[in-house]
Amino acid sequence: VQLQASGGGLVQAGGSLRLSCAASGRTFRSYVMGWFRQAPGKEREFVAAISWSGGSTYYADSVKGRFTISGDNAKNTVYLQMNSLKPEDTADYYCAAGYPWATVQSLGVSTVYSWGQGTLVTVSS
Repeated sequence: VQLQASGGGLVQAGGSLRLSCAASGRTFRSYVMGWFRQAPGKEREFVAAISWSGGSTYYADSVKGRFTISGDNAKNTVYLQMNSLKPEDTADYYCAAGYPWATVQSLGVSTVYSWGQGTLVTVSS
């Protein structure tokens, strides 16, 4: 599966952004999709995941209640709506497709099959 992420930018603290991830490939619907982020000097970390077939979702504690992951079957696109952004949310954000055995709870760096390119989110204080 091929992934194309977009939507990053500069926003003030408290603002909102929506990231998009367009997926292609004839088997992509069998995967759990997710978002990760990586800040300078830090490891890549899980943000949110969605089960493409069932619609179940899972979030990192740091974004729960502020971020929402969703999917549009018709557009083959996964979104990450980010509200109440904080300076500590500043990072490169990556969309990801998990191996068939991944679940929304188990999606991690080691269970990602395909990565999109990063899109930079910068939150100013």
